[in-house]
Amino acid sequence: MNFVYISPQFPKHYANFCDRLHKNGVTVLGIGDTPYDDLAEELKEALTEYYFVPELSDYDAVFRAVAFFSFKYGKIDWLESNNEFWLEQDARLRTDFHITTGEQYENIGRIKHKSAMKEYYAKAGVPTARLAKVTDYEAARAFIGQVGYPVIVKPDTGVGATDTFKLENDEDLGRFFANKPDAPYVMEDFITGDICSYDAILDNEGNPLLESMTVWPPSVMDIVIQQLDLSYYTVDHAPEALKQMGRATVKSFGVKSRFVHLEFFRLTKAKQGLGEVGDFVGLEVNMRPAGGYTPDMIDFAHSTDVYQIWADMVTDNVRKLPDSGEHCYCVYASRRDCHNYAHSHEEILERYGEAIVMCERMPEMMVPQMGNQMYTAKRPDYEAAMEFIRFVQEQV
Repeated sequence: MNFVYISPQFPKHYANFCDRLHKNGVTVLGIGDTPYDDLAEELKEALTEYYFVPELSDYDAVFRAVAFFSFKYGKIDWLESNNEFWLEQDARLRTDFHITTGEQYENIGRIKHKSAMKEYYAKAGVPTARLAKVTDYEAARAFIGQVGYPVIVKPDTGVGATDTFKLENDEDLGRFFANKPDAPYVMEDFITGDICSYDAILDNEGNPLLESMTVWPPSVMDIVIQQLDLSYYTVDHAPEALKQMGRATVKSFGVKSRFVHLEFFRLTKAKQGLGEVGDFVGLEVNMRPAGGYTPDMIDFAHSTDVYQIWADMVTDNVRKLPDSGEHCYCVYASRRDCHNYAHSHEEILERYGEAIVMCERMPEMMVPQMGNQMYTAKRPDYEAAMEFIRFVQEQV
């Protein structure tokens, strides 16, 4: 099997996908924008060959790289980046090279455009917030007249909370249009709730081989804008209600043979027409793994190896790793260099010892969302997870 992996070196833990493919006997062909000599040794060992492209956004250059691999190794069976930023380009390459094991270019709109997702949620029977495309000021005012303030405005295509705004009054609306980025925007009814992700690895019929839930802060946007500390956690067992909604959603979208990250609101305030407190409401789909180190957090929470489960899906369409039976909470808490904290780095390490499974400085480009210094720990339950967050992030 020939597998072209786009950007295997970033984020750095994606080298694990290549490693597990290699161990499964796959010919792993990497294309990335980091010179070969700068790759981690474990990634070099996993790659059969690597093609350096100075700019991965240069489609012609990436096309030539895939063409070279195709000429040298024969038909390409899979092409993937597992990265939101390259999903559309991945699909275009698959279509151009007749690689059928993944999303095709003509179908990419339903998973890239937030405005297109609503139709598929409706088919799945999953409630979602009301949405309108932001074409001009008058259209926005008409939508607000229906739903009232506050509303959320965000790019129709985009990752995370980049260029996302909460509008609470006409002054905010006027300011938004005065400074609106030059991109298509959508406006949504504001929902009060926690963000819970349904993270799953799907087989070639869209059935889950692994299911997990991670709980995120209500507003990553506020974390970025206000320089707040980020914390989130993966739970020991995903609730059945979320699993049912997640399964229905992937079936509706017709997604198969992928690692997916679907976002839902868990209402903390009842919303007419959507549900009561505790109910799940669809937010948006992301047809790639969750960001940051969440794949590793899923591993720690369930004592498993998501990279191996994914590789086994690719090569054998089955899950070979059984459920370990050992489940816990895995919690991420970060700190920013601009804040003063009550407990030192050394005190955190001394207090939590072997419970800390990751501890490192974050890459500069991830700092706005993820913080400067992260601590990730395994905790036995929700209360212990919250206590860990409080200790790490308590300020003076």
